[in-house]
This record gives sequence, C-alpha cells and structure tokens, in this order.
Amino acid sequence: MANKIPRVPVREQDPELRASNFEEVCYGYDLKEAVLEASRCLHCKNPRCVGACPVGIDIPGFIARITAGDLPGAAAVIAKDSSLPSVCGRVCPQETQCEGSCILGIKGEPVAIGKLERFVGDWNIARGGGEAQPAPRNGHKVAVVGSGPAGLACASDLAKLGYEVKIFEALHKVGGVLVYGIPEFRLPKEQVVAREVEAVRRLGVEIETDVIVGRTITIDALMDKEGYEAVFIGSGAGLPRFMGITGENLNGVVSANEFLTRANLMKAYDERYATPIYVGKRVAVVGGGNVAMDAVRTARRLGADATIIYRRSEKELPARAEEVHHAREEGIRFRMLTNPTAVLGDEKGWVKGLSCVEMTLGEPDESGRRSPVVKEGSDFEIPCDVVIMALGTSPNPLLAATTPGLETNRRGCLVADETGTTTRPGVFAGGDAVTGAATVILAMGAGRTAARAIDAYIRSKRS
Repeated sequence: MANKIPRVPVREQDPELRASNFEEVCYGYDLKEAVLEASRCLHCKNPRCVGACPVGIDIPGFIARITAGDLPGAAAVIAKDSSLPSVCGRVCPQETQCEGSCILGIKGEPVAIGKLERFVGDWNIARGGGEAQPAPRNGHKVAVVGSGPAGLACASDLAKLGYEVKIFEALHKVGGVLVYGIPEFRLPKEQVVAREVEAVRRLGVEIETDVIVGRTITIDALMDKEGYEAVFIGSGAGLPRFMGITGENLNGVVSANEFLTRANLMKAYDERYATPIYVGKRVAVVGGGNVAMDAVRTARRLGADATIIYRRSEKELPARAEEVHHAREEGIRFRMLTNPTAVLGDEKGWVKGLSCVEMTLGEPDESGRRSPVVKEGSDFEIPCDVVIMALGTSPNPLLAATTPGLETNRRGCLVADETGTTTRPGVFAGGDAVTGAATVILAMGAGRTAARAIDAYIRSKRS
C-alpha cells in the first residue's frame, strides 16, 4: 500500500563542507525520487493539505501528475494558484501547513509536499519558465508597492485578470525579503528568485526599482496624477526591533535585518564585493525564529564561532525544525533559557560580551507558549565580539505618515480587513505590512486575497 512506502530522503550538502560556503544546503529530488515520493499520496477525497495551504494549491492534483510523469501538467496545476513554486518549496513551513495536515503524518511521515513543489518549480525554471503570457488588457491600472511575495502574488493575479500592473520597489533588486532576508544557502537568488520574478514579468507586470513610495512619489500622486485606480501595499516589515537594554548602541551591535541585507542583497559574503560586514571571532544572535537561524548560520559561514541565545527552551523555538537541525549540524551553539540584560563594551566602545540571566518557564502566555521567568541570582556573562538582534520587525511608518486616511494599529501595522481593504478607499494591503513579520506563503495568500478584492472594487465602480 502507498502508505507503507517510507518517505524518500532528500540529498543534502555535507555539514562540515557547507558551514564554510554559501551554496545551497538541500539538493532536492531527481525525477526518480520525485515520482517515488509522489506515489505515497493517498489522494484523499477531502484533502486536508489543500485547506492548510494559504494559497490553496491543488496538491493532490499536481502530485498525481508527477506520478504519471506529466511534469508540464504538474507545473500548470501549481501555476493556477502560485507564482513562486521554487521559492515556496524551499522556504515555506510545510510541517505546520500542508504536510502538517497530511493523513499519512498521523501515524508516520507525511508526503514531502514542499520538496515535490520545489522539484516541479525547478523543472519548470530549467525549461524556461513555462508558457505564461499576458492576458488581454481590460483598460484599468493598479499600482503595487513592494516586490516581495505579497506584491508579486497580487500583481500576478491582477495581470491574469487583464489589469495593467506596475510594481514599485524601493531597493535596487526585485524580490523583497526573498533577496535581502533569506540567505543564498537556503534560497539561491539568480537560479531561483530572479527566474521566478521573470515569470511574473512575462505576465505583463512592469517593475520599477529605486522608487520609495511615500518619498519618491506618494500614494495620492499614484492615484490622482498617474491614473492608478487602486494601490496594493505589500511593503513588508523592515523596521527592526531592539531589546532596549544598556549597551545596544555599542559598535558591534546590529539588527538581523541589516546583517542579512549586507550579506544577501549586497553580497558581503562574496570577496569580489566591497560591502563591509563585521563578524569578529564570536557572534551572539539573540532570538529563536527563522531570521535568527538565518543570521547565525550566515555568521558561521563568514568564519565566526556563532551562538543562538533564546529565553525559552528548544521546544518553544519558533524557527522551523529543519533550520534548527541544519544549524546544529553546522556547529551552531544553542544557549536556551537565557536572556541578555546588557551588552558589555570595552574602553573603545566595541562589544566584548553579553550580561545574561538564566530563565525558567512559567505559565503559558497569550501566544500559548510558557512565559520565561528570571531565575534569581543566575547572572553570568557570554564573551562575544558581535551581537545580532533577531527580535522581529515592524512596518516602516513612512507610508502611513504620508497617506492621509491610512490607519495603523499600536504595533505600527496597517489596519486592513480580511480582504486586504484598508481605511483609505482604493488602497489595499497585505503580508507583513499588515500582520508584522510572518511567512512567505502567508504573504502570498494575502496578496492573492487582495487581488480579488481589488478586482471587485474596480468592477463595482464601473456599474
């Protein structure tokens, strides 16, 4: 029976080798491996995996086509709902979404849906990206702010509906968090991101870089002077948070956002580029999410002895289990139940260590995780040269400050309903700009939802 076939393991680069390079960790499936893994799918009458996918991909449908050897058909099924399969197959938290709902996972291992999606996406890239073509134009224009996953998903769906869509990106590279936030060893930029962005362009979407909406041009100007009937804000959440402890202004303290942007977007890891980046000999990364894992593993590859510092236990780590596993394989140290109280500096104003306390876990907080409580008299120090704060991010306040009627909540996130409709007529938003830092696939889902709402909004104005 199909459910008796063991999950097909995926080939990976040797940990000792990869800890000193930026080449991709996971090699993915070949055709034989993909077909075997696809054959494990039970093709449930009521597939829970589809309901657990934020963009609603017909998972049994594309897997059935892999089993039959119909890779163009598999790519076509995915393309109906996702414009970034090679990206999502690599970075989505499948274990808590589609794979987490797979029936096979109840008593065994779920189907490797993410690895199969990646396989199809990579196959499609290798053959030139498929046959995406612009739809006939319907005579209406929509502007999209930000070229990250939310913006790309929204723009793709609107283009397929015939809208003239233009994306405005603040940075010099297209892709948002996909290019500045996620390291090369998890998500290759030229091999994957650039090629999937190109598929969006082939739908007729125009993309202009180096445009800071709210500074270079305002949303009001886009709508009143440039003729855009609606605007989607998918500008992400790039404003870093800090702890507010003594010593955070010392040289050698940096946000994970800046550190990863230098390493990824500005290629500081490549000796051919002159981008400055300092890691010293010992790096401490404060935080336990995927961004913290990306930062600490990047620091390790840049030659530092790297440590994760997290105030809860490993059970409460919000990072993907796969990323934690890879980090441990690469020699990353983990200091659990530890919380910094001050950054220590030398006489020249540079970091020399962290003052910390040990923690214990109390009752669950509003997130459902047990609250960390300070263990009295447990003060100690951790020597380090660099401290990277990976404590989450919030949206840049520029757009709300320059757009009358666009409201934000107490966390600085844009206020929008479940369709992405904001408090400003004609302006929609989704992804991290609304929720705060979350996942690529949730941002894509929000972009797709907003595209439907934008279409309905513009249609209502015609009648």
